Amino acid sequence: MNSLQQLMAFSHTARLGSFAAAARELGCAPSTLAKSVARLESALGVKLFHRTTRQVSLTPDGEHLYCRCERVLAELGELQTEAAGSRGTVSGTLRLDAPLTYGRRVVLPLLARLLQAYPALTLDLRLRDSYADLAREGLDAAIRVGTLRDSTLVARRFDWQRLVLVASPGYVAAHCQPICIQELSAHGAIVFRLPSTGRDQSWQFSGPQGLIKWQPRARVQVNDSEGMVAAALAGCGLTQVPDNMVVDELQGGTLVELLPECRPPPMPISLVMPSARLQPPKVQALQALLETLSTTRRT
Repeated sequence: MNSLQQLMAFSHTARLGSFAAAARELGCAPSTLAKSVARLESALGVKLFHRTTRQVSLTPDGEHLYCRCERVLAELGELQTEAAGSRGTVSGTLRLDAPLTYGRRVVLPLLARLLQAYPALTLDLRLRDSYADLAREGLDAAIRVGTLRDSTLVARRFDWQRLVLVASPGYVAAHCQPICIQELSAHGAIVFRLPSTGRDQSWQFSGPQGLIKWQPRARVQVNDSEGMVAAALAGCGLTQVPDNMVVDELQGGTLVELLPECRPPPMPISLVMPSARLQPPKVQALQALLETLSTTRRT
């Protein structure tokens, strides 16, 4: 049991970045927690934290142990829940990470249904376009678009994202409508500026030889996807965005799709989790709800 307590002390400290914060959460003294972590380091023969007067940060050995530790503790917690006979109770806080725009437009309405169905459930939703570290941030799951980078995560695909090239009817009327990819060079483009590099994101199309990456001539640079849609609606040029962002605009005719035959292959949207074993009821309920979306959108 001492080893389990040491792992819990280590895990809480790693997640919160502070002995004091972890001690408050566990209801013990910071000095007790620090001694427990020190005993774990001594037993393992490695240094787990870089320590300063105000905070701690994980060493490489600490990072490795934390990922493994979180999974073990989560499974132990689920075993306790199952033994207590409350396996089917959907309760507690569901901690979920999702892309910004997709999270607002698609995920949030689904989560509202989940909260309605399970009154004992609360939600901690984090919307951003950067990848989250599930173990380090204590997340139950994350929604990710495209090919997964981390092969240690378990993924369940439930949707597809398709890139569409769009413009306003007014822009199309005032300019020659492109009938092939090569004609795009004659048009001004509304492009996404990548925050990581400051460069413009290329457009993607399908061609006879496979995927084509096209670097458009930027007329408007925007660092927000919804801003790109707004610029297209204002007639500033062509832009390529995920289809789920412009469903209403395409149906209402305020935007039109160009070169639909050149759409690139769709990208999978998946629910990713640290482990496939002993998923808590709240995550199982989320999976079941997302499966209904997969069924309605399946092609």
